[in-house]
Amino acid sequence: MRVLVTGGAGFIGSSYVRALLDGEYPGYEDALVTVVDKLTYAGNRANLPERHERLRFVVADIADREALQAVVRGHDEVVHFAAESHVDRSLHDASAFVRTNVEGTQSLLDACLRAEVRRVVHVSTDEVYGSIDTGAWTESRPLLPNSPYAASKAGGDLIARAYWRSYGLDVRVTRCSNNYGPYQHVEKLIPLFVTNLLSGQPVPLYGDGRNVREWVHVEDHCRAVQLVLTEGKAGEVYNVGGTSLSNREITGHLLELCGADRSQVRSVEDRKGHDFRYSVDDAKIRTELGHRPRVSFPDGLAEVVRWYRENPGWWKPLRASQ
Repeated sequence: MRVLVTGGAGFIGSSYVRALLDGEYPGYEDALVTVVDKLTYAGNRANLPERHERLRFVVADIADREALQAVVRGHDEVVHFAAESHVDRSLHDASAFVRTNVEGTQSLLDACLRAEVRRVVHVSTDEVYGSIDTGAWTESRPLLPNSPYAASKAGGDLIARAYWRSYGLDVRVTRCSNNYGPYQHVEKLIPLFVTNLLSGQPVPLYGDGRNVREWVHVEDHCRAVQLVLTEGKAGEVYNVGGTSLSNREITGHLLELCGADRSQVRSVEDRKGHDFRYSVDDAKIRTELGHRPRVSFPDGLAEVVRWYRENPGWWKPLRASQ
């Protein structure tokens, strides 16, 4: 079995690769793993073992068609994590998001088609649905993205569907809620707030902090992705949900875990077009595939704070480069 993982040096991709290499996924204990990563600011070679007998690392851009054609050849399955993923950055310059998330996805799927890859999982986001005041999105809801990031991911989703419908490529799509866990880049809310607090600095809370997101531990998300890879169906979309909390509630939990108080919170100007609430209905992956998250949010969040507290050598260089 040969598995290619795009974006495998990033936060979510590296968690998936580490689990593969640690033999956590039944039937894949001996899988040969190729990681393709451009190593932008969000990719970190230190997220993966320096050496492993089953790991091959290739530095390449998924939008580079020639390079991708060469590396995809000979692989049985592809899990596609590679993406530009930070909403704030997309608001400043959307071009990199369109290039990677739309053009890069098309380039990858074309390479998979030519190489006769058996199946592909395209990892997407709940943000493609837009904002919802009440209730939860099912997989059949229309895509109404509001940020350039979300729009570019929706574009990638539709390209994936087209390659399944037009060419018969076995592509399955996952749409997950906000991930958290160790090795997450410090630009994201939880690691930003944690490392600020551990450094004795205040945390910037957008607007009134009432915006609501769902949070899933990265390891639970990766287990869901693997389940879709092995048990899902071609052309299907699977939502992966989590624990619903407002940004104010998340901030309160982090203040407590870091031994800080509300005096450390600074309200800042709200993000442009800030979606108020995300919520996905993940009944499909639970009932059809038997997905069951293992990490409770309180335990997972406490573990994450502990990890950042114990690994300043990993995150301090990232903060210094911001």
